[in-house]
Amino acid sequence: MDSQLVAKSAGALSDKYRLRIVLALSRQPQLAFAEVQELTGLSQPCVSHHLKILADSGLVQTQKCGRCVQVTLNKAAVRQLALFLNDLG
Repeated sequence: MDSQLVAKSAGALSDKYRLRIVLALSRQPQLAFAEVQELTGLSQPCVSHHLKILADSGLVQTQKCGRCVQVTLNKAAVRQLALFLNDLG
């Protein structure tokens, strides 16, 4: 994993709401946008902002299904980040 992707991933995880979203996605295969909103207690624009940062970092993927947006964890990106962090120690 290159250093720019590591920096983006680390930056994305530095916020408590985004970390909460990623942790929830590690326990369930996907979340609907409304579930993310309920989980965080944030407004729709704030949730959109946080999901965009997570998607731009590559940690999550979003998919529109009709009027609903589904969010999934990009496990390959998480594994790459974990390997990078493991190599530090």
